Amino acid sequence: MVKKRRLRLIADMARKIRAYRELKSRPRESQKYALDYETMRRPLTGKMLPVLAWPDVRRESRLFSLLAGMRMFGVGRLFTRKSWLEEHAEPCYWQITKVKVDYTSENMDHGKAWGILTLKGKPEDEVKELDKVMYHDWRLVPKHMEQQMKDFEPLPEPPVRYVPFPPLLRAMMLARHKKAFGSIMAEEPVLPLRRDVLLNKDYFRKQEQETQRTEGTPV
Repeated sequence: MVKKRRLRLIADMARKIRAYRELKSRPRESQKYALDYETMRRPLTGKMLPVLAWPDVRRESRLFSLLAGMRMFGVGRLFTRKSWLEEHAEPCYWQITKVKVDYTSENMDHGKAWGILTLKGKPEDEVKELDKVMYHDWRLVPKHMEQQMKDFEPLPEPPVRYVPFPPLLRAMMLARHKKAFGSIMAEEPVLPLRRDVLLNKDYFRKQEQETQRTEGTPV
């Protein structure tokens, strides 16, 4: 006979209440990423920002600091980052499609945003959530530059000319090099997919002599 399972309604309810209280007591993003600009410390954790980040923190803005002062919270506009402008020559930006603002924050400068990422001039197909919105390096793309950035056509990818050797052949080459020279090969061996051969007069002369030697001279 199967023993019936005892219902523990009070214990289940207590477990749900504890989980709900833990969820409610969890700090919000406005508390988690709050910053004292005089001491450059976060009040919640007491951690200090890296010294190299202080100039950007004082001059640049976070994403929601820009969105909070815009119509419809910047939906449809383009935003880029200072690090992208310094690292890439191609346009890199986010096009905002959806914004969820944390209205409990003091200046409504915290929340979540979604958009379409364009990295090195190549737009992605799916909408994703923006990351690193709390960084102090976000910039709004001016209206007169939006179409120029959207019309950018990236250069085609160069063809692949080298591929790695198969594992067994690579191991044999490394072992042979170590046995011959007593040291490890400095560069990784690669297999060229295309071999450029310089053809000159001597090459064709040798080919003609080889053909005459095998076939003979015509009568």
